[in-house]
Amino acid sequence: MTTATLHDGTRLDLEIQGEGPFLLIPVNPKPVEGEAAEEMRRWGADPALGRSLIEGLRDLVTVVAFDYEGHLLAAPKPDTLTPSNISSDVLAVADAAAAGTFAYYGYSWLALTGMQVAIRTDRLTALIMGGFPPLDGPYAEMLDVTAATHRMASQPGPVHAPTDGPSEPGDWSTVEFDMAEPQARQFLTLYTNLQDFDERRALTQVDCPRLCFAGSKDEIVYDERWGGTHVSMARPLEDNHRELEADGWSVRLLEGLDHTQAMQPENVLPVLRPWLAAELARPG
Repeated sequence: MTTATLHDGTRLDLEIQGEGPFLLIPVNPKPVEGEAAEEMRRWGADPALGRSLIEGLRDLVTVVAFDYEGHLLAAPKPDTLTPSNISSDVLAVADAAAAGTFAYYGYSWLALTGMQVAIRTDRLTALIMGGFPPLDGPYAEMLDVTAATHRMASQPGPVHAPTDGPSEPGDWSTVEFDMAEPQARQFLTLYTNLQDFDERRALTQVDCPRLCFAGSKDEIVYDERWGGTHVSMARPLEDNHRELEADGWSVRLLEGLDHTQAMQPENVLPVLRPWLAAELARPG
């Protein structure tokens, strides 16, 4: 098993499959099983999402899959999860995989990770951001959400959802909260350090082929526990698609899909495969 050493000295397992240009994807290559898998299915999520993406792309590229989010939950980095350090972690993964150059695909906060990598290296051959817009991203809103999450995580005892009924897919008010304080603080650290991020300057620094997409209904509304925050991933793409396309981005809005639906393999692969095949085949 190939492993990468991250910025704090911890080690992260990689799964490498396929042939051709390298594509780094921060996903869990092992299918989730048991009750956790059933809960994912109730929310419309594929418990084998990472495995499905690997199998759906390995004939085009060498897929380097690594469960970065899972690693952060198992080995939190409460004070060091900064934009610079997440970038160095991705580059450490590329180094461990012997990927001199590589494409990157990330979804949600792992998409913004790709942007942070892109402005810090000339090794990127393509950038794909799913479920997080490259312009007018909800950095302030996510700071509010992560600050509220950290407050709850700092309270003694479990924090239960404000309902006696079961969780309903898409209803964030019914989610039971069980994140530990160090786990929550690392994301507060990340978004605190992103508040001064200059997106327009970043856009001028990224010149590799680039694709962004989101579901047209990607509007996440958190309840009063998170301050009633509304996080929109779709609207910035709708509002800025002409500017982004003029700047060289390929922009896709996946009709009728929400945040969870737009990350599922059956919706992602029809976007990624033809775009990667075309862009990575271009000379130079």
